[in-house]
Amino acid sequence: MTKPVLRVCISGAAGQICYSVLFRIAAGDMLGYDQPVHIVMLEVPAALKAAEGVAMELVDCAFPLLSGFTLTSDNAEAFKDVDYCLLFGAFPRKAGMERAELLSKNKGIFQVQGAAINEYAKPTCRILVIGNPANTNALVLSTQLTKIPKTNVTAMSRLDHNRAVGQVAAKLGVRTNRISNVWVAGNHSNTMVPIVDCGLIYDEGLKDKQSVKSMLPANWIREEFIPCVRGRGTAVIEARGHSSSASAANAAIDHVRDWHMGTKPGIFVSCSLLTEEGNPYGIAPGIFYSMPCSCVGGKWQIVKLDLPKDVLDEMKVSEAELMKEAADALK
Repeated sequence: MTKPVLRVCISGAAGQICYSVLFRIAAGDMLGYDQPVHIVMLEVPAALKAAEGVAMELVDCAFPLLSGFTLTSDNAEAFKDVDYCLLFGAFPRKAGMERAELLSKNKGIFQVQGAAINEYAKPTCRILVIGNPANTNALVLSTQLTKIPKTNVTAMSRLDHNRAVGQVAAKLGVRTNRISNVWVAGNHSNTMVPIVDCGLIYDEGLKDKQSVKSMLPANWIREEFIPCVRGRGTAVIEARGHSSSASAANAAIDHVRDWHMGTKPGIFVSCSLLTEEGNPYGIAPGIFYSMPCSCVGGKWQIVKLDLPKDVLDEMKVSEAELMKEAADALK
């Protein structure tokens, strides 16, 4: 029996990341290879012509799962009855711009989009914020929600997570499918904390496993791994002259796929959620903070881990940064 069509709204649809993500969604990589989708492409009026070209290519691919598409610059039309929102569009940081100014520019965007999503989307709509500063943009958006649970809003830390997994796998000379439970904590910034303490490496048959940390030199973790993951975005820009596009798109696909289909038993991934009082890591409530999470039945659940004091101390540094961002954005 054919599944009901799911509506997926993509903001910033003419952008580079979306050029890498749209075709994979239409092919079934995100929601499943038996799940028909209607893609809503949201763009600012000045970029609609470019988005129209992307829409032409979507049609030209003749994806069996693509039931249709909508191209619009109108928030009400874009968010009407959507099941998923992937918000890539954000005001870019320009040369000489202070972070506070960037937060202010994006505040207006995400307040307006949050209000429109609240008004027009399904009350079950799930929202992933990718546009930076993602954590605080997600917070601003969440303040507008009254009909949709704030737990249905996430910010993307999966790119940092995948970068961490990729570095560990490369160091150990194995494929990434043999590495699990490496994760990242905190903000999508240079204060983010890549963590290998609970990471596992599986044998070739993916049955037996052992600790990853015991196989990694402590000086490599401290001097190479952590700086590499934290600075990877900058390194990509310096190397190719553009920010990460395909890897960011892939991370968004991974994030939503796990949200839609669930994570495997015993596996957790990184997801930025709105913190609540009494969370396992003592992080202040009211910020979007990357946590180790499993997902069951469309609900993200924070996994409680035993972490050393030095890691917990670093997590507090990222907490402080996010609290400052939140104060600046919400004032």
